[in-house]
Amino acid sequence: MTPHVLVVEDEDSLATLLQYNLQKEGYDVALAGDGEEALLLVDERLPDLIVLDWMLPKISGIEVCRRLRQRNETRNVPIIMLTARGEESDRVRGLDTGADDYVVKPFSMTELTARIRAVLRRLRPGLAEDRVRRGDILIDRVAHRVKRSGQEVHLGPTEFRLLDYLMQHPGRVFSREQLLDAVWGSDVYVEARTVDVHIGRLRKALGVSETDDPIRTVRSAGYSLDVEG
Repeated sequence: MTPHVLVVEDEDSLATLLQYNLQKEGYDVALAGDGEEALLLVDERLPDLIVLDWMLPKISGIEVCRRLRQRNETRNVPIIMLTARGEESDRVRGLDTGADDYVVKPFSMTELTARIRAVLRRLRPGLAEDRVRRGDILIDRVAHRVKRSGQEVHLGPTEFRLLDYLMQHPGRVFSREQLLDAVWGSDVYVEARTVDVHIGRLRKALGVSETDDPIRTVRSAGYSLDVEG
């Protein structure tokens, strides 16, 4: 699946440049021009990585980072902070607030894209690998196959994409709306209850019982894949 990157930058020319280059690298890119808009976009669709400017209108980047780290659903979203503040104390403050990396302006696009790839490899390995194992579940994106405990699991295309997305973010709870946007796409109208139907089909295909169901239903919140490894 294409990694979804949110770029939060108030300089229009730089935002456009970032969007163009990241799309050329194969990322799905959304733009926010201030901290308030960034938080709204995160609520609408959870990004796989955020490129976050420090100096922003309305809500600063450092405050956006702090708020995201306080919320369970965004606590582990990778954040690369962009800033003109290159002093050591500023870098330490940014990292202590929760940023995973820190890039000082001016920077080369080659360096930034390399840092994005490095952070995704480290924190979102499922986005870069063709075969991903979580617990006793193995998904092979190239062969479009799934195995559980060595046994072949036959999934429809929607259930495959749903499992793939959950396996990229083990332990994180996703609302039905977030799963709809990530799996079906934000431009497709599908009722939220559809997610329940496909989760049911996925569970049936995985042959789950009450004691070995890897998909956790969180009442009034959504679903999570709870597996080890």
